[in-house]
Amino acid sequence: MTIPRVSAAPLFCWVFLGFFPGYLSAAVVSLDSIEIYRTHEWFKTKPTVYFRCKGENKAVLPDVKEANVSYAFKGQESWQPLTNFSNEKCKRCGFYEEDILESDDTFEEWEFCPSDFSSSDGRYTRIKDKEFTATFLCPQCVPLTADTNSATAAHKKGKGMHVALVIMISILVSTVLLIGSVAAYKYWQKKKREQEQARFLKLFEDGDDIEDELGLGTVI
Repeated sequence: MTIPRVSAAPLFCWVFLGFFPGYLSAAVVSLDSIEIYRTHEWFKTKPTVYFRCKGENKAVLPDVKEANVSYAFKGQESWQPLTNFSNEKCKRCGFYEEDILESDDTFEEWEFCPSDFSSSDGRYTRIKDKEFTATFLCPQCVPLTADTNSATAAHKKGKGMHVALVIMISILVSTVLLIGSVAAYKYWQKKKREQEQARFLKLFEDGDDIEDELGLGTVI
């Protein structure tokens, strides 16, 4: 029995991306498969279908010529990759069909985001009713999205810790103020008692002085 050999390169890539998600300059997006359900040309000619993101060059799909036919790709074609993501920001992209007489026809145009690749295998399927079904592949988008989610979770956690810290400081300050107020009140009571005792003793001393002045004393 022959044991199939498995390349360690993909595993190393996943592990490396897991620990260093920001190391790669771009997450490459390739077209895995596509099926168009209709063409937009009035004439019986083979359509020229292409993919393009705003501000980027278009990627013509030379093999896609028939409607209702599923086309699968290896990701190594000369026109691949379709685009790439350098961060979590979305792009305005779409599938189009060249038009000889007028402006090019649009199958669909949408906001294409790294977060779309939420499956573990890095695949994302886009379906436009009566237009097309396309599956994209971007394994590098998975750790990029996970890193973004982790950053968001860390931000929320940090915000929660900040609120908890503010509450703790407020409680501590309130406790210190309460203890200080109680201590000040007790000190005031102590000083008041001392003053009353001093006045009481002074009254006795004043009484003795009056008796001495009047010549009153103990008669033997």
